[in-house]
Amino acid sequence: MPLAVCATPIGNLDDVTLRLLRELAEADLVLCEDTRHTRRLLQRHEIRVARLLSYHEHNEAKRTAEVLPRLQAGERVALVSDAGLPAINDPGRRLIAAAREAAVPVTVLPGPSAVETALVASGLVSDRYQFLGYLPRGERALQGLGEELARWPWSVVAFESPQRLPRALSVLARVVPERPAAVCRELTKRFEEVVVGTLAELASRFSDAPKGEVTIVVGPAQVTVANEGAAAEAVADLVAAGIPRRAAADLVSRITGVARNRLYRSSL
Repeated sequence: MPLAVCATPIGNLDDVTLRLLRELAEADLVLCEDTRHTRRLLQRHEIRVARLLSYHEHNEAKRTAEVLPRLQAGERVALVSDAGLPAINDPGRRLIAAAREAAVPVTVLPGPSAVETALVASGLVSDRYQFLGYLPRGERALQGLGEELARWPWSVVAFESPQRLPRALSVLARVVPERPAAVCRELTKRFEEVVVGTLAELASRFSDAPKGEVTIVVGPAQVTVANEGAAAEAVADLVAAGIPRRAAADLVSRITGVARNRLYRSSL
């Protein structure tokens, strides 16, 4: 049997798939980041499983060594985290890698994602985005991130604890105060809140720590007409220097944020 990597609700316990419910019900073993948390999900959907076993960052190596022989013996094992998909900023990567190395099949049951839910809810979707995991804790590292964001023309999504949110917003707002952003709190839950504004506005709005799980979205930088004209000239210069047109358009697009197709067409 394959190792089943299962996405679970990020808040609302009804955000499950029929495939997830069947997999949990039929599993010989369910590995949980927190057995108490997973038990609430199982109780909500009236599912009984043979056994729940903790699998978290502090025992990941030990549990991987224990569980791998059971997978090789053909037991049905499901891996879940407290919210979302295991291995995405949650435990699971070690077991998945070990299973693949041991030629044990791995199947993924997709489902809720705080990253994509926040990105869409914020309205700050761009052609591409980068997920940062949790924001860095130190002020110098946050300052460096803000400086990097000033050069990054696409959307960025990150997690942050509510206690550290005011300080993080304050530091980022000092570097890129007018950058559009959103604080998405308690996604899919009863008191869901999505607040959109500039980083300066959000720093003022969240001067005190809020309650609940927080996901931050920083929107794409606004590209001015002047910047677009300069970008088109840069593509023309690269083409004249012998760089293939598509490669030149892609390179300048990555640096400036101007759409690659637009640069390519303007260079024809």
